[in-house]
Amino acid sequence: MPFTLLKDRALISVSGPDAEHFLQNILTTDLDALGESEARPGALLTPQGKILFDFLISRAGENAFRLECRADISDDFVRRLMLYKLRAKVEIAKSEQGLVSVAWGNESIASQSDSTAVADRRFDDESVTRSYAGAAQADDGAAWQAFRIAHGIAESGADYALGDAFPHDVLLDETGGVGFRKGCYVGQEVVSRMQHRSTARRRVLIVQSELPLPAAGTELTVEGRPVGALGSSAGTIGLAIARIDRVKAALDAGRPILAGDVPVTLTIPAWAKFSFPQETVSAEEA
Repeated sequence: MPFTLLKDRALISVSGPDAEHFLQNILTTDLDALGESEARPGALLTPQGKILFDFLISRAGENAFRLECRADISDDFVRRLMLYKLRAKVEIAKSEQGLVSVAWGNESIASQSDSTAVADRRFDDESVTRSYAGAAQADDGAAWQAFRIAHGIAESGADYALGDAFPHDVLLDETGGVGFRKGCYVGQEVVSRMQHRSTARRRVLIVQSELPLPAAGTELTVEGRPVGALGSSAGTIGLAIARIDRVKAALDAGRPILAGDVPVTLTIPAWAKFSFPQETVSAEEA
């Protein structure tokens, strides 16, 4: 089975008698639904509902949680969590030797000797296991990135900038990263409004082309008008966050969509529940 050591990740521990209550009140993830051997995505939002930090969260024992995030944002994430701590009985610490590895494919079964192995629930249609005990050997990571991209799983840094996206934009509402039945958390009012009014228009789409895709950040355009931006890519397949109403209008009108000067097709990830809107915008709006 493919196996990769992720060198750009860090681990933050949140533990103590109030750990679950503390995190449940500030993060988008519903911890009541978090099992013992699984990792679920989530975010800490701004009060305006934008993603400030994204992560995977898993249980690490009684009254203890493990937050896996990008290494380059981990110190800022710890400082932000400390701001919310107040009098809560929790300890927040970054692991100095945090190792993260991932295995995937039909034979991706956590080793019984690895107590840190958890199922990555962003991939409910596939078997993906994350481990926090390190790895003896691994490939260069290219195969993992291609797998992630092909399944429509966006991550900050590679696919979008923190502070610039709502949870719905990056499909956290569909990957178990947002609890719509839990109580309040930072930014909850905006996210709930988008959910109940079905106002989400920017969504992650899979990009395919017959030519190698250009660099991340390249605009997707229809007749010179922007409809989105390219994220990470692996050869001729990539991810983009795009206005699905404008994409639908282009598809209905048969107008080509370009990433830079490369013709592309845009599709919804196979597992996603959202669809292109039935009512399309006009040519002038698209």
